[in-house]
Amino acid sequence: MIDKWTIHGLLDELDIIELLEAPEYGQVLGEMTKKQKDIYHALGVKPPSL
Repeated sequence: MIDKWTIHGLLDELDIIELLEAPEYGQVLGEMTKKQKDIYHALGVKPPSL
């Protein structure tokens, strides 16, 4: 993974995952892209969920 990404690039890619809050629904996690899921998997970290 290090040969494809910089730390800054990884953080930028993961930073765009949105957490929205709506009074009638509570917290709603925005969709994650396949690329974001692959990054979490490669790092051995469980992707965020609600």
